[in-house]
Amino acid sequence: MTMTIGLAGKPNAGKSTFFKAATMADVEIANYPFTTINANKGVTYVRAECPCVERSKRCGHCVEGIRYVPIEMIDVAGLVPDAHQGRGLGNTFLDELRQAQAIIHVIDASGGTDVEGNPVDVGEHNPMDDVDFLNREITMWMFGILKRNWDRLARKIQAEGLKIEKVLSEQLAGAGVDEYHVICSLSECKLDHNHVKWSDDDLVRLCDGIRIMSKPMIIAANKADVAPGGFVSDLQSLEQIVVPTSAAAELALKSASKSGAIKYDPGDDDFSIIKEDLTPAQKKGLENVHALIEKMGGTGIQDCINRSVFELLDLIIVYPVEDEGKWTDKNDRMLPDAFLMKRGSTAHDLAYKVHSDIGESFLYAVDAKTKMRLGEKHELKDGDVVKIVSTAK
Repeated sequence: MTMTIGLAGKPNAGKSTFFKAATMADVEIANYPFTTINANKGVTYVRAECPCVERSKRCGHCVEGIRYVPIEMIDVAGLVPDAHQGRGLGNTFLDELRQAQAIIHVIDASGGTDVEGNPVDVGEHNPMDDVDFLNREITMWMFGILKRNWDRLARKIQAEGLKIEKVLSEQLAGAGVDEYHVICSLSECKLDHNHVKWSDDDLVRLCDGIRIMSKPMIIAANKADVAPGGFVSDLQSLEQIVVPTSAAAELALKSASKSGAIKYDPGDDDFSIIKEDLTPAQKKGLENVHALIEKMGGTGIQDCINRSVFELLDLIIVYPVEDEGKWTDKNDRMLPDAFLMKRGSTAHDLAYKVHSDIGESFLYAVDAKTKMRLGEKHELKDGDVVKIVSTAK
């Protein structure tokens, strides 16, 4: 399954700038609502130290010991309150979020856009007001899907003795919901055991729980560099992951790096100028960006992506190899593959990830760092280099 991170939020919060900065894709960026009409898809990367730093030579798949593992990113059109009822660009774009395993909610931390995404003076709108609306839109989107057929479904479940978690997950499959999400939410909500008695409020509570389980969310407090005092700290007081970001600064650095003006790798907390013939305007612009990232400790974009994957989704990176001595594949390429896997995954899970045939004929694995033999239930750690031994040809 492809790892997909969704970018969501109201219009004009900086989502398209974030997306372009993270993927370097060509997307339209402008200062008005609904710049993004169709969802943009691109490839971004999580950043980690490559295991090859433990060896005498680099693998050739990293940048000076830094490994960038690709993931898909999708940028949907801006959502406005009551989008689930068709307002703004409506349900079409909520539907685009169905494939996302996690969501980065891009918020204009400067308070320079109103609730509809229209430009206002910086500080005029409180960004705290933007936090809850996206949660509600996703919850009510799921509620709308269930509510359409609920009376008929409830009677059918009762009459035929069906498993309610199976029926609910099938109804919400198009929203990216599985049976595990439903089971956990039912346990948490503690609704009446007789589902025929459930009210609309009960269904909304259930959908809220399913949203939390199926669409974990991190907040990018964007435009943090121009946010009035207190706005960012207010957001960071929330009981969820909040990362101050400046997508505009990251885009400027990526563009300057692409043109050969500076040396900068995504996630670095500084950059170096390598081009001598910069114009005074270019020099001034880079000085301003330098001051910004020195103050913020970076642009926050890479940190936001990394925390979405490693903290919010609790994933690890594992490197399968065929030669445990040289850490290479059959073509003598060193550490060619890097797999994102759920923390707690086993050596047998990795075998299936490599290929279903290898998973089915799994014998054992070898920790390439220690040369220890690993059983099928051995729990993998972040950064493990593993050889899978199977009877598959």
